[in-house]
Amino acid sequence: MEPDDIDRAAATIREGGLVVYPTETVYGLGADALDPDAVERVFSIKGRDRSKPVSLAVPRFEAALEAGYVSATERERRFADDFLPGPVTLLCERRDVVPDALTAGRDRVGIRVPDCEPALALLERAGRPITATSANVSGEPSARRVPEISESVRDAATVLDGGETPGTESTVVDLSTGTIHRRGALATDIEAWIGDR
Repeated sequence: MEPDDIDRAAATIREGGLVVYPTETVYGLGADALDPDAVERVFSIKGRDRSKPVSLAVPRFEAALEAGYVSATERERRFADDFLPGPVTLLCERRDVVPDALTAGRDRVGIRVPDCEPALALLERAGRPITATSANVSGEPSARRVPEISESVRDAATVLDGGETPGTESTVVDLSTGTIHRRGALATDIEAWIGDR
């Protein structure tokens, strides 16, 4: 992957388009998470149920706070310090700038800070939070390699090929209820953290 590839992908995000990008879990499908039309394109190309929210990715957890995308409790900030960047999605209270289309009207949104250089470079250069959802048609397996991604998704997006990804989904956690919504990477460590604090 060349620096120009990331620049091109970042421009696609800023123009409202879609990008397939590698993470430390599986390949993601990215669009400007604050643009309802771009978010709608993500749902449409995945065939995703509009009642299922999508997370957003940022280059640093603090960036989501500083830009006013979310608010976070002290406990959520401590958790982020311990687990982000990494294969974890932390649900936080969303602010008004985050569109209903992303959260399916819910008051919390998942925050991802990928521990993956190409993904972080894309986020930095795009200058926008991007959707953090797997680059697959809903109901199909998540992809660890670009050839595993449905042609319909690849044809609709700028593709950043980062080779094979580790493949374990992120763990989704809501500290406001002490709930792990999806067990994935680091789930046992997260469970222990919740129990201790």
